[in-house]
Amino acid sequence: MVNNGAWKLGSEVAEALAAGKPIVALESTIISHGMPYPQNLETALLVEAEVRKGGAVPATIAVIAGVPYVGLSREQLLHIAQRGTAVTKVSRRDLPFVMARGCDGATTVSATMLLAHAAGIHVFVTGGVGGVHR
Repeated sequence: MVNNGAWKLGSEVAEALAAGKPIVALESTIISHGMPYPQNLETALLVEAEVRKGGAVPATIAVIAGVPYVGLSREQLLHIAQRGTAVTKVSRRDLPFVMARGCDGATTVSATMLLAHAAGIHVFVTGGVGGVHR
């Protein structure tokens, strides 16, 4: 795990960035709010497997106990999946609040874009776009 002070990179994502490998960021709201457990976990793992099949490293993004993670471990994916809608849905504007409160958060498109960009990831996949984002 690589820590820049505000957010952490999963070790696989950090290694991929250092090696210049392709990385695809994945939002996590679809896991917490899109479907029930265990289908949400199964789907998240299938999506990550498809990214790997395409030759890239998946970087699912979420906030765990107030810390944004770019690249979740299997245990972190399970945590978000099992908590479901008890996890806060986090857009860009909500990140400071969720971080300050030490909450768990599932990232929307806007929060995923922000954290992926900060980590140097330029491509991401989403289950759908509910608004317009820059």
